[in-house]
This record gives sequence, C-alpha cells and structure tokens, in this order.
Amino acid sequence: MSSDLRSGRIVIVGASLAGLRAAETLREKGFTGSLTVVGDEPHPPYDRPPLSKQVLLGKAAATSVELPMRRDPEAEWRLGVRATGLDPMEKRVLLADGGSLPFDRLLIATGTRARPWPNPDEGALDGVFTLRTIEDAGRLAERLDAGPRRVLVIGAGFTGSEIASACRERGIDVTVAERGPAPLVGALGGILGKFAARLHRTHGVDLRTGVTVTALRGNGRFTGADLSDGSHVEADVAVVALGAVRNTEWLADSGLAAGPRGVACDAGCRAFDMYGIVTDDVFVAGDVARFPHPLFEYQMLSLEHWGNAVEQAEVAAHNMVSPGPRRRPHLTVPAFWSSQFGLNIKSVGVPTFSDQVVIAQGSVEDERLVAVYGYRGRITAAVTINMAKWLEHYQRLIETAAPFPPEPGAADRRAAADFPIPSDVPDPKVLSHGPTVALTGHLPDRRLTRVWPAG
Repeated sequence: MSSDLRSGRIVIVGASLAGLRAAETLREKGFTGSLTVVGDEPHPPYDRPPLSKQVLLGKAAATSVELPMRRDPEAEWRLGVRATGLDPMEKRVLLADGGSLPFDRLLIATGTRARPWPNPDEGALDGVFTLRTIEDAGRLAERLDAGPRRVLVIGAGFTGSEIASACRERGIDVTVAERGPAPLVGALGGILGKFAARLHRTHGVDLRTGVTVTALRGNGRFTGADLSDGSHVEADVAVVALGAVRNTEWLADSGLAAGPRGVACDAGCRAFDMYGIVTDDVFVAGDVARFPHPLFEYQMLSLEHWGNAVEQAEVAAHNMVSPGPRRRPHLTVPAFWSSQFGLNIKSVGVPTFSDQVVIAQGSVEDERLVAVYGYRGRITAAVTINMAKWLEHYQRLIETAAPFPPEPGAADRRAAADFPIPSDVPDPKVLSHGPTVALTGHLPDRRLTRVWPAG
C-alpha cells in the first residue's frame, strides 16, 4: 500500500452510521493522517431504526440510541456545524460557521432528512411531527405518552407503518392516509401490499387508501385534517411520513453528479462529476449514494438501508487508502428489516426490480411466508414474514442469478404450490410514501450542454 494514501487529510461530511463506520475502517486499514468528521446535528453518531420502534413504544429513551464505537477513530469531531459547499479546485469543504476544511480525500455521507409537509404554516402547527432525528423521536414519544385521542399518520411506507403499529400497541387510535392502493406496496408490490392492508385493519388501524391529505387544520394547534375524498379526520397528532430528502443541496455548485436522487458514484464509491467522469479524491457512502449494481442490470440504486450504509462505508474507506489494483467494489445484496404489528419482515434483493412474485413457502393466511420475486426469468428478491431463517438461502439464489420461479422442495412449503403472478409494483408517483429502495435508471438527473472554449 502506498504510504501517501495512509497519510494526508481526510474529511468525512456526515456524522451518522456511514460516517462513523468509515472513520473506524480508515484507521483499521492503516490511515495515520488527519481525520475530521463533520455533522450538522450536535449529537455523536446514533442508531435511527430504534426511533420508530423502541423509542415510540416507550421502551427506550431517545437519548439512549448512541452507536457503539468498534474502535476510537481518533478523529476531530465537528458536530453541530453544517457543510454548505464544496470547492473541488481548492479541495475545501465550506462550513456554515464561515470556516472551511482542506482535504486530500473527501467522503460524502450526508444521508437524508425527513420530507416535510409541503405547506410550512400547516407543518408548523403544534402536534405535527416528522420522524428522523433524536429530537423528533423524543418529542413524538412524549406526545404519545400524553395519550392523544387519535394520531393521523400521513404515508404508509415502512416508517409510517411502524408508527401506526407503535400507536396501536400503546392502545392509541390511529388513522393512516395513503395515496397508493395499500401500505408498503411501493416497496413490496401488490400481493404483500394487500397483506399489509389486512394487517393494519386487523389491528384496529383506520386505514384510508387512494386518498391524500389536502389540508392540516388548527389554530396554532393541530386539530384534524381534510382528505381528498371529502372526509375529515379529527386528531391531536399528525405524523408526516412522506419519505426522505437526500442531503445534496450543499453540493449544487460542486461540479459533482449530485441531485435529488443522490450523489452518483461508481461501484468503488468514487463520485462522478456532472459529465460522468469519475473522481479519485471524492467518495460517497450511505443513503445519499447512487450507485450501479450488476445484479440489477447496472441500474443506479439509492438505498435507505442500515446494512448498506455500513458495508458501503467500509468499501469506501478501504478504497480511499488503497491503490487501484487493491480497490474493491460494493456488490452487497441489499437487505432490510422491519418490525410491525407483531411480525418480523425481512428482505434481500430489490423487490421492486421484478415483474412476477410467488409465495414459495408458507402462506398469507398463516402470516408466515417467503415471497420470491423474479425479473425476466431470474430471482431478484425475497421477502420473509416470520421466516427469516430462509433469507440466506434466497440470497445465494439472487447472487447466482438462479432461475425464477425457484425450484420446489422446501420442507415447510405449502402442499399446493402457488403460481407466479404479476408483482404489481406501482409507479412511485402514485404513492404518498417515498421508496426505501429507488431504482433510478441509467441517466443523469439533467441533460447538459458543454460549451468548450476556443483554441
């Protein structure tokens, strides 16, 4: 390994999961130079999944979710300071406090933030919440502790569904409003979307699908909402769960291929500039990254997954301190999990990259199953409900491009095998909630015309 790659100045912008794991990995790989981690929140890196689960259920305090460090990364932590720009020529990160940080190599790990309610005045009503940060979770949990008469959840993706589940477990009445045909349909397709709808209603959720919230009402304090079907929901609390916004605005003048869908990079986590030329000193990892994956026809993926943030951060850090021949690609099969209404939902692959699905094991009626997804005759994803032991098996099938539908023979498969049906993945534009996995195609965010100087 070249000694100059193990020295110099590295700046990581983003002090969350990806930023922390990258910092640790840099030291594990022998980096001895200056390491600075910048974060806009005042907290050390913390774990977000418990915020919509244990914290909302009152089983953990919002302040108790700090991420453990595998080792001391010996970094300078610049917390509570937002990055406002990047000067690629001078190789400096510009900061909101007026300062700047020089770097030899940069890792962008700025992640996402909660998509706000589109009307700022309505979103500012007391009782209207989003859920993304420690402060968000703490305030919402405190309001749930007070025993509201009803909670309105706007958006039925994973976060919205987990919030609804927590409310019902607390005995709080909850209404969920979703523009699409069913909860989770944008992530899991039609058959499991219908299953999720039945699950919500079985547990007492007032589920409204095919509708939008047109206005939040109240005089200083939220009292209810108007829906597009003409109905009105009276509630004390509204939680806006409309998905996430990738934190790329600070890169607008950087010359990088950064936009609403993330920062584009190659499989080695090296950022592309706006003309598709790969950089060698700027890397990307975590929720903000947009990267190609060979298992999914090299489409650019954007993932909001815990495991992806960890593994991509480790690949990025390895490549930042490794010469070209020793660099490695980020080829991990996407995986995520959710806990809601007493069920454990886990997935590998990309369910939305599919045209068919089959219930390969178990059954919807038993609330215990494996749904396997295929695209053009090969397996691309599997989702388990209370059958997580089978994930490793299906991950191997995905990695080897095994034919779809899968071969029969699992010990607890239903006697009468189901046949593949269309996976019925809707256009994300018809949903209230944003996808946690976004297939963003092969094209850049905008078309460019370059005018070359004469001579």
